[in-house]
Parts: sequence; structure tokens; C-alpha cells
Amino acid sequence: MHTPRPQGLLSVIQRLKGSPEQELRIVLLGLDNAGKTTLLKRLASEEVSTITPTQGFNIKSVHSHGLKLNVWDIGGQRSIRPYWRKYLGSTDLLIYVIDSADQKRFEETGQELAELTEEEALTGVPLLVFANKQDLVTAAPAAEIAEGLNLHTYRDREWQIQACSALSGEGVQDGMNWISSQIMNRKK
Repeated sequence: MHTPRPQGLLSVIQRLKGSPEQELRIVLLGLDNAGKTTLLKRLASEEVSTITPTQGFNIKSVHSHGLKLNVWDIGGQRSIRPYWRKYLGSTDLLIYVIDSADQKRFEETGQELAELTEEEALTGVPLLVFANKQDLVTAAPAAEIAEGLNLHTYRDREWQIQACSALSGEGVQDGMNWISSQIMNRKK
């Protein structure tokens, strides 16, 4: 009988079994309609068919086997973005979600990311960029997005760009694996 592999946060937690109690704060940011809440629900293995725009923020905590991941999904509407900075304190990892198919907003999302990475509270904090909506034919490849965001110039932190579709789940586990390796490297 085939047992399915655990997905998302559960598999990260299972790999870290036996670790001393550790709590991590992950902030999930990106422009409105990038797919942050869909991604958060995918990570929590919840239904992703009905998602509405986030007014304020969502928090999901998963606590198991000595690891607690507190993921803060903060709305990306222009009127909310000035408040992002208030949520950055004690962040262990930043996940930034980009709508890979919304090319007319690449400059705007790049500017927001650049400003975020200059925040003192995020100095040295690892960055995972999810190039979301790769299931759409108009999606730009992750490598092209990384180039446009000048990620190669980020020398003060570990970073990774991961192509994904939060809707189908494709690529999400690869991003979670990277997060897991960042956690493990930090513990050494």
C-alpha cells in the first residue's frame, strides 16, 4: 500500500522531529492578488477554492514535534502596505509572493521588495520569493523575475526564488524544503 508523502509544513515538522522546542516567525508579503492567502492555505493543507482579499492579516500556526511556525499573511493592498513594517520585528524568514503573470506590476512589486529588504528589522533575514501562478500561460519564468528583482545583488542574506502554483500546489513543497534547510543551517 502506498502512503502519500506529507505535504507542506507537516513534512518540514516531521524532518525536524527531536529538535528542541523552536518557534519561528514567518512573514508572508506581496502585492494584492499575488496569491499569499492561497499559498498560506496550501501550506496549512486547507481548502483553496474560496479565497477573498485579505483585509488586514491572517495568522496560521502549526505546532507539532517541537516546532511551531507562525505564518503572518498580511494584506497587499496599497492602503495596507505602509503598515507592513509594523509586523517585521523578530521575523525569522520572509516569504515574498509575486504574481508571475501580472507583468505590468513587476516594477511595483520589485520596489516594494527592495524597500522591505532595506528595513533594519529584516537585516540578514532569509528571503524566499515564490514566483506564483506559474500555471498561467502568461507567467514569466522564475529566472526572469529573479533578474528583474536584482536578487543576485542581495549579499546580506540567503535567498531563493521558487516557481510555484499555490492553486495546484506545484513547487510549494520545494520552497518549504528550502525553508527547512535554512532552519537546519541556522541551528548548526
